[in-house]
Amino acid sequence: MATAREWVTGARPRTLPMAICPVLIGAAAAWPQYLGPLDFATVDRLPPNVNALIPVVALLALVVALALQVGVNYSNDYSDGVRGTDDVRVGPQRLTASGLAAPKQVKYAAFGSFGVAGLAGLGMVLLTQAWWILAVGVLCILAAWWYTGGSRPYGYRGLGEVMVFVFFGLVATLGTAFAITEVGRVHGFVVEFPAATAIIGGVSHGLIASALLMANNVRDIPTDAEVGKNTLAVRFGQTGARLAYCLMVAISVAIPLGLSFTGYSPWFWLVVLAWPVALPPLITMWPWRKTMPQGVALIPVLQQTGTLGLAFAAAYSAALVLSA
Repeated sequence: MATAREWVTGARPRTLPMAICPVLIGAAAAWPQYLGPLDFATVDRLPPNVNALIPVVALLALVVALALQVGVNYSNDYSDGVRGTDDVRVGPQRLTASGLAAPKQVKYAAFGSFGVAGLAGLGMVLLTQAWWILAVGVLCILAAWWYTGGSRPYGYRGLGEVMVFVFFGLVATLGTAFAITEVGRVHGFVVEFPAATAIIGGVSHGLIASALLMANNVRDIPTDAEVGKNTLAVRFGQTGARLAYCLMVAISVAIPLGLSFTGYSPWFWLVVLAWPVALPPLITMWPWRKTMPQGVALIPVLQQTGTLGLAFAAAYSAALVLSA
């Protein structure tokens, strides 16, 4: 029987920053819409209920993102374990494949996490009165389960990075920004949805999150190919997958600069602070090195890409707030 520590490890806490980042970016894009230019005192003139509900909505969005991330991690553990995909692994031990926990227990842990996400999402719906968000929430849960679950998992067909980009990039970022602006409208304080800055942030973070999954799948190319898990990395091969990783990272940290060239604040140059963090994994993953690190040698790339996600989110969010 798995210990509490093993269950926590099974939740893959190192992946959780990728769930935190889009919520941070979405909140940073939306909240300054309530303020005047660099006038943070304006928040005192918000209706008291709006002033109090903004952090509540942001917290609920964070719970949704974290619970979905944990849910997809347990779901992946369960589905890959029962399929035998994880019988031979390079990375950390899994609960199902290792026999530390019964498959049914891991599946229930995934469903429990999805339930938490659903309850938090329902709270967001009640506060914003945007009932269509329920349909988006259902799609998010189904996408989390079908990544490796069901009879035709899309993660086995090379669509994992695409779905990560959509749900942990665009949906999480834009959803958070929408909920925070919408709660003001419901209570009579109308603000503009920050479409441009939220979309740029969602695209950038989505590319970083997809790059993280790509690096993970590059590490697992030999074992995944052996069991018929045709990830995008397996389809592209070592060179193509590494090139895709490098392009995703490079584009993600470059496109926000376009805001400064199109009439937005020069504060968006702050994202340059994340560039040094991007260099080590780019160097490791560069496809035309004389020797390409493989297997366990790629584990640091996963950690470095996660750190890059946090660094980018912090820099971009700071730029959003300072340029308000």
